[in-house]
Amino acid sequence: MVKNWALAIGINQYDFLQPLKYAKRDAKLIQEFFRNEAGFDRVFWFSDESPDLGSEPTRPYRANLLRLLQQLFAKPFMEAGDNFWFFFSGYGMVDANQDYLMPSDGDPEDIENTAISISDLTECLNRCGADNIVLILDACRRQHKNSGEGIGRHTQTIARQTGVISILSCSPDEYSYEIDALQKGVFTHALLEGLGTQGQCATVERLNQYLGFRVPQLAYHYQKARQTPHIIAEPIKSRLILAPKHATKHDISKLQIDAVQAEVSQNLELAEQLWIRVNAAASSSDIDAVKEIERIAQLRVEACATQKQLTPQIPSLNGSPLHENRKYALHSNLDGRSCNQSLGLGRIPTAKHQQKSTLARPDIAINDLNSERGIDYKPLHDLLAAGEWKQADRETLAVMLKIAGREKQGWLNIEAINQFPETDLYTIDQLWLKFSNGRFGFSVQKQIWESVGGQTDADYETWCKFCDRVGWRVNQNWLFYSDLSFDTDAPKGHFPAAATVNLLTVWRGWVVGLFSCLVGFSALALRLGKSH
Repeated sequence: MVKNWALAIGINQYDFLQPLKYAKRDAKLIQEFFRNEAGFDRVFWFSDESPDLGSEPTRPYRANLLRLLQQLFAKPFMEAGDNFWFFFSGYGMVDANQDYLMPSDGDPEDIENTAISISDLTECLNRCGADNIVLILDACRRQHKNSGEGIGRHTQTIARQTGVISILSCSPDEYSYEIDALQKGVFTHALLEGLGTQGQCATVERLNQYLGFRVPQLAYHYQKARQTPHIIAEPIKSRLILAPKHATKHDISKLQIDAVQAEVSQNLELAEQLWIRVNAAASSSDIDAVKEIERIAQLRVEACATQKQLTPQIPSLNGSPLHENRKYALHSNLDGRSCNQSLGLGRIPTAKHQQKSTLARPDIAINDLNSERGIDYKPLHDLLAAGEWKQADRETLAVMLKIAGREKQGWLNIEAINQFPETDLYTIDQLWLKFSNGRFGFSVQKQIWESVGGQTDADYETWCKFCDRVGWRVNQNWLFYSDLSFDTDAPKGHFPAAATVNLLTVWRGWVVGLFSCLVGFSALALRLGKSH
């Protein structure tokens, strides 16, 4: 079960700075939202009037905040798939090009020794064990116009270095406004809308779009200067689902695509984390996601076991093997990552290896209809010869499922695709090529896939370009199988299609079904060789 913890800090009263009006209330509203609406497991609240945590005071003085951070983050308490949120509303200042958050007793004349640096804060937050940290700062406020640039530039750099999702209320040269009519800050008002029922922003990507529109709109409405929020997040984290109850099938499909890509790219740790999030986003336990989590976990165990077997055991002075000697530990010398981070599906070659591959293409005459699994291709041959494209496409799916032993499931997974016999793939491809005069076939799809930049690590946009070219997507709308064009005027590469497009209806309407098969079919097409 995914855990969500948060720490919300809001400061109105400062010892050395002018008071703010609504920072305390902003933090309180965020705390209530996380606890009541979002259902977070635990939310810490530090403000001018927050209640003590047992015997520990929560007034946001520097010593109190550091004590909490040191005690709470002394060792990991969260796991992969979990989220930790940090919200701060108050003053932020820059000293020696470093960003700092000002506690109640922060002194602008001695920022380094009385404030909390963003560098130290993010380092501390990353120790919690969660693979997703969300840092939300409404702190770009200055006492007067000559105070210099606000925080943001250094924070953005740290975010890119550490992978922490950072949400900033405005640009460094702008001001974060408080509005009397709203009784809160402009940014916090828009943030609560975006995460709540009005914006229904389930992902960082959608929240970024909402805030980018709503915050400037509110500032303009209340006759303030422009205020432009910024979100810094890695591409894959921008698609993470942070608010599962607002997640759409499209949100989930993007996450599944990322999980498939991570596995293909041999990053099993990331793939497992993403499938955990897919399962968490489902209204009830997602059986498919659970199976993927279990399968990938087993692959990681097997991968590490394989690495241990490959690691030479050099005897030490006392006769015991030196497994941890970096000179001989192969998984340590590769790129500094552990075997859990760097190993994955060994069957899928990297793009570099694929370019060098010289897999022999089976020399099969079209009338031989060869099969490594004893498949009778005469029915497919006759349907294609008669121009019965729909029936031939269905027959193609049927024989492929039979070869893979997945007739009951009705679809091909990556493992089945990677183990698909080359001889049968070539026979199917040659039949389609011959009777369509070179318009249809896996090798035709392969050429189109490569022409739009398709590789094993291609992204969602590349997949969309491919589907636009072969006619599986029209005007940005995904076609169901019944909508395809079953005649010779269909777009080039339109068939075979049942093994992919049919998944839109078979596998709960999620586009990831197409993408995962495309990754596999792309790998299979490469095995046909460079020319026909």
